Amino acid sequence: MHGVQRFSTGMVRAAVLLGMFAFGAWWQTALAGTPSAEPSGGSFAQDGRISLHLTPAERTRFLASMRVMLGSVQGIVQGIGTEDRELIIKSAQASGNRMARATPESERQKLPAGFKALGAPTHLMFEEIAIRAETDDMASLTRLMAKTMNQCMACHAAYKAR
Repeated sequence: MHGVQRFSTGMVRAAVLLGMFAFGAWWQTALAGTPSAEPSGGSFAQDGRISLHLTPAERTRFLASMRVMLGSVQGIVQGIGTEDRELIIKSAQASGNRMARATPESERQKLPAGFKALGAPTHLMFEEIAIRAETDDMASLTRLMAKTMNQCMACHAAYKAR
């Protein structure tokens, strides 16, 4: 079977699991801002997340950066699944320190300390994925990506861009 690439069961499971983590993070974030159908006491009636108090322009830029990060996650997962180290590196670098440094100072000053405490290590973890993608096995990269996704989920559970 020329041209057919085979994937180990472990790699497929890891990619599926990572995809499930990403979907769960997205789903949790999507539902957290959904108003409850019940006027009082519904499970989504109160969104206890902390608002970042961004202007409309800042919010647009901020949400665009979140989409870049989601794209990084997708690229890393795809790269792990296909053992494409270059895709993993390129995808991880897009959400690394360069992204963090590109945040305008006016926005950076508004961000709460807790947000920064989650965000800075997350950007560093993307950098670590990019570096480790050169040599580490795919299972190690999957574990590091899952750890990174935990950071993403913690941030989305605690903060909202409003």
